[in-house]
Amino acid sequence: MPKIKSFAPSWLNQSAPAHKLFELPVDDSKLPASLAYAKRNRPGPRRTIARRGTEVFVAVGKQIRWGDLALLKESYEAKQSRSGGGIRSKREGSAGSFDIYDEEANGSGPSEGSGEGYRFIKTPVADDIRQLIMSPQQDFLAVLTSHTVHICLLPDSSHLGAKDTSPFKPKFWTLGSITHVTSRSAVVSAIWHPLGVNGSALVTVTEDAVVRVWELSATDRWSFDNPSLAIDLKRLADGTSLEQDFTASTSTTNKAFSPDSFDMEVAAACFPARGSGGWSSMTLWIAMVGGDVYALCPLLPQRWAPPTTLIPSLSVSIVAKIAAIEDDPQVPAQDKVLAQQQLEWMSDLDNQDPKLVEGAFGENLVEVYTRPSRPSTVPRLQGPFQFDLNPEDEQDDEVELKDIYVVGEKFNAADLMMGEDLDLEMEDHESEGLSLSVVCLLSTSGQVKVCLDLDGVGAQWLPPRTLTKSRRYVAASKAPSLLTFQTFDTLKPAELTPDSWPMFSEDITSRYSFYVTHAAGITYVSLAPWVFRLESELQGESEAGAEFRLNLLVKGPGSDRERIYTQQHGQGVLAAATAISDPDLGHFVLSATHNDPVALFFDTPTVDLGPVHQDSPEVFTEKVEQRHEEETGWDPRPLFHPSEALDHGSALPAWLDHIKTSKRRPLMQQEVRLSIATLEVFTEGHRLVSSEVFQINNAVAELFRKCEALQGELREQISKVNEVKTRIDRITGDDSADDEPISENMLVKDRLRQAQQKQEELGRRMEALRRKLGRNTSRELSDKEKAWMDEVRSLGASVLGSEADEASSVPSKTKPAWKRFEEIKSIKDSLLSQAEQLQRKDGEGGGEEAAASPVPNMKIPAEVRKAKVAQVMGLLDRETALVDAVKFRLEKLSLG
Repeated sequence: MPKIKSFAPSWLNQSAPAHKLFELPVDDSKLPASLAYAKRNRPGPRRTIARRGTEVFVAVGKQIRWGDLALLKESYEAKQSRSGGGIRSKREGSAGSFDIYDEEANGSGPSEGSGEGYRFIKTPVADDIRQLIMSPQQDFLAVLTSHTVHICLLPDSSHLGAKDTSPFKPKFWTLGSITHVTSRSAVVSAIWHPLGVNGSALVTVTEDAVVRVWELSATDRWSFDNPSLAIDLKRLADGTSLEQDFTASTSTTNKAFSPDSFDMEVAAACFPARGSGGWSSMTLWIAMVGGDVYALCPLLPQRWAPPTTLIPSLSVSIVAKIAAIEDDPQVPAQDKVLAQQQLEWMSDLDNQDPKLVEGAFGENLVEVYTRPSRPSTVPRLQGPFQFDLNPEDEQDDEVELKDIYVVGEKFNAADLMMGEDLDLEMEDHESEGLSLSVVCLLSTSGQVKVCLDLDGVGAQWLPPRTLTKSRRYVAASKAPSLLTFQTFDTLKPAELTPDSWPMFSEDITSRYSFYVTHAAGITYVSLAPWVFRLESELQGESEAGAEFRLNLLVKGPGSDRERIYTQQHGQGVLAAATAISDPDLGHFVLSATHNDPVALFFDTPTVDLGPVHQDSPEVFTEKVEQRHEEETGWDPRPLFHPSEALDHGSALPAWLDHIKTSKRRPLMQQEVRLSIATLEVFTEGHRLVSSEVFQINNAVAELFRKCEALQGELREQISKVNEVKTRIDRITGDDSADDEPISENMLVKDRLRQAQQKQEELGRRMEALRRKLGRNTSRELSDKEKAWMDEVRSLGASVLGSEADEASSVPSKTKPAWKRFEEIKSIKDSLLSQAEQLQRKDGEGGGEEAAASPVPNMKIPAEVRKAKVAQVMGLLDRETALVDAVKFRLEKLSLG
């Protein structure tokens, strides 16, 4: 849910130049309050704000006012910073422009850059403007009154933003000079066709259920006089074959009574978005006042430019459908005829050679096709749709629809790219969403009904006359249906008014969120909590049972809805909300009363630019909700506007002037006498004065209540600020009661020292716990540890010996190491004794011993003897070192 950051900022308030975009004309401000209220609150849709980037076009009465919000905001803030909050005033010129004066900075004269960012646009309309509809390429602006339609060729913003303060006169065309006139039915909707060439195709729907398609060209005046296609839905509803004439009648005298005049009174119509999949982008959805819903598919202009993937995807689906039902005997005959008609329509497209036309504003070339003439240019009227699972407490005769909003199904690239190695490049909003169309209906009571098109609306035409006469062909008996998924209210019972006209308006952050604007306020609605969950169920991604998943879906969270703005009583009707997102302005919703703007600024969500997963919309929603839960130090509140009754002039002077020129004129020149004429004058004057005094009393009472509430809000604000100040003082240490002040550097050093001491203490405690835990742990040895102990024991026994080895008398092939060590020691001792004896004999005289000895005397050189002795001593030292090393290792292992 969006979190409101602030309401109308200072650069949109009454003291700022941007407020002039929404103020009443001078003539209307002088009207009495009763006449002004009746003039402004006529029933009908009020879409008086259109945007082009940061530029807005606002319709006020018969005027259109242009303003660049980014430029107005920048100039206002720059002047405020230069003047330092000096006294500012405005003067309105005779031509409708205005100049800004800074009395403190300049003394007198207009300020620098006066008139920039704001301008009047002259219009040829004869009545108040009710709707402004911007074209997809933002080069045309459709201006609608109750019965007429005018097309304005919008100039570049550089021409509108010039310093010339005179009203701008752009090029205007009257659409249907003999069709949309006051003697004909009112125009309820004007929609720019999503598949028009460079956004130049306009579809108008009148109250008497006539649909007209206009293909506009700035170089062809004739394109504004005659539509390329005109369909009378009342005739089409009763049609039986293709050969009948369904064009709208041009006669103004034939107004005979017909039951369809009541059942087919149009309330609103709409197209899904251009990037929708299937037949959605060429389907016109029509909502009737009585509660019926119809669909017209395919409705195309004579020249149309589809997206690059639309025709291939339709071709694949049609061919697959033909292959599935062609040889199936259980398929009804009318379904096979419809499939053949779709194949014939697609064959006409395949045989065309599309023309390449340069896109608007230097974009890439677009392929332009001609509307197929076979089987017919007029499609079949599908409906009225039956509502499955409709609430039982809702009666059809009590429903009075006012608007319709349709979200087309997502484009399915899997079927189109089946068997291909390449992936189709698409935008995220085209590949994510629901594979069903979502139809939202809005009634007078503010009730929103969310329906799902489970069967899918496809192209349909009436059968040829030869088939209608054939007995084999039977007309379809099953009416199309919509599944009522959810129903909720956006208005309270006390807020209902008989002349209210609620409206849908789209959101720029997601195609599954929108705004509902009504007389009581603005409500935000988001379908994201259940759309992506339902899509995962339809795709069969969940492994749980069907009943379990259905219960989760039904009992789970429904659509998010929140009243983001509540309108004050008596402020008039709100214009349809317009969502704007710009780096310079922020993310906000702009609406307006008849005299003041209404702006709601939201926190801009931060988007994670990581890898995109299938559940990224849900993850994104959760991240945004987590950000919105952050505590704020103050709560934004809407700007209070005093009642208009305090600004309107009194009707008493005009009434007195009327009496002076009427037959009651003698009563004004004589004394007051008791008579019937005097009683009538006093009664009429009392009625007039009492009504005005009653409105003024209500306005003053409301102002008094607001002032009392403002005191309470101010106390709450002060308490919150004191809490924040206390927390800051506690952190910085300014809350200490010492007489000597402590510097911030000392406070920081003291906190750092305390943190280090605490860290050291925690380290010591952790080390003590680790040692204690090591001593108290008596866990079993692992297999590797047991094997290592056995190896140490065997090594010790082989080196040092053991009692078991000494007691055992079993002979062994290999002697233990300790026995070998003992033998080496004995050999060492014997060799040492022999060496000493030899040295002793050499010293006493070896000659005598040699003579007496029977052994022959062999003389061994002394060097050889010394070398041999040294070699023996080296071997003995080596064995000694080896034995010492083994002892040291065994001692170390035993200690460990």
